[in-house]
Amino acid sequence: MKKVKRLLVNAAVTGALVMQIALGYAQSGPLVTQGADHSIRPFKIHVPQTKINDLRHRISATKWPERETVGDQSQGVQLATMQALALYWEKQYDWRKVETKLNSFPQFITTIDGVDIHFIHVRSTYPNALPIIITHGWPGSVIEQLKIIGPLTDPVAYGGKAEDAFDVVIPSLPGYGFSGKPTATGWEPVHIAKAWIELMRRLGYKRYVAQGGDWGNAVSEIMALIAPPELLGIHTNMPATVPAEISKALASGDQPPAGSSADEKNAYQQLGFFYSKGLGYANEMGLRPQTLYGIEDSPIGLAGWILDHDARSYALIARVFNGQKEGLTRDDILDNITLYWLTNTAVSSARLYWETFQLPKAGFFDPRNVTIPVAVSVFPDEIYAAPKKWAEKAYPKLIYYNKLEKGGHFAAWEQPQLLTTELRAAFKSLR
Repeated sequence: MKKVKRLLVNAAVTGALVMQIALGYAQSGPLVTQGADHSIRPFKIHVPQTKINDLRHRISATKWPERETVGDQSQGVQLATMQALALYWEKQYDWRKVETKLNSFPQFITTIDGVDIHFIHVRSTYPNALPIIITHGWPGSVIEQLKIIGPLTDPVAYGGKAEDAFDVVIPSLPGYGFSGKPTATGWEPVHIAKAWIELMRRLGYKRYVAQGGDWGNAVSEIMALIAPPELLGIHTNMPATVPAEISKALASGDQPPAGSSADEKNAYQQLGFFYSKGLGYANEMGLRPQTLYGIEDSPIGLAGWILDHDARSYALIARVFNGQKEGLTRDDILDNITLYWLTNTAVSSARLYWETFQLPKAGFFDPRNVTIPVAVSVFPDEIYAAPKKWAEKAYPKLIYYNKLEKGGHFAAWEQPQLLTTELRAAFKSLR
């Protein structure tokens, strides 16, 4: 538990600090964009075949380590999983399928504060559709959300009602996918939140909602702290709700506080596991992202790094490459990894962690004092399943809370039907 204590050493005193940061966000002005190019340019993807051939050659030439010396995943991503992934990636995987899928949606580039921002923008044909901006995280991309675009924009075709319709905006984070790579420091979640507010203004939206998990939650919550008048509310599938006393108990290695409910004990156990065994990738990217040359140079190195995000997601992916059917397919998994490879964004995406580590220390799951309406969907295999009691305390205007029976960290990707239903219900009162 010493490692947990080291990771959470600031958690017990972050309450007042988080409030100060929140006030700073709200008082800070918008990005200065006067005189800048505000144009929105159409965008299409076409990866040269030479890049795809090079990828296959590199996979074929992989220098493999020996098998792990344990019979489980406790030493990391297992050799059998990686070799099954490599065989399919080299011999059967077809990038052109997802490239065609991406190009079937309207995509655009606009420059905000000197960085090109790539985004998908699909307007619903139904009147009074509610605009929503959806933000992915790491190791995700816009590919995570492709399955929910149709159900959100054309609900009638997917069992919903016309009044459920959304206009959907899905940007790629700076340094991720087809967005530009910042050439200077400063692109942390606050900067990104301001950029998203500017993006929605450029698109002409006078009212909208925001959604996200992982970094997408951080960006959405900071948008809520800035509280532009156009933003009606947010939805999160990875909320920041951990009370200060829980963080303090985790840091001290104590048992859950007396009187904790079953949901609170479960969340406490999940958080303890994550902080003690699941944060290696975040620490390395937060401290030394530029050192990760191996994941920029080796596709198998990159795949292993991405697969090792969280234990539940990795276990699901391992089952997929072992031939089982899950919410994700082998192509789903490799679509996302291949996007990182072909766009050379392994290191540039990792810098978001470093940028955030430069901010005043506050726990990723510490409440941020969001005061606009918030909706929460809890998936059981998320890093931690937020109890309703914590959510009610963290979000004074909690307008929706629901626990799902299945699903994990990549909700839109893994359980698109469930997340679509959640978003329809979550924002019903704000239309």
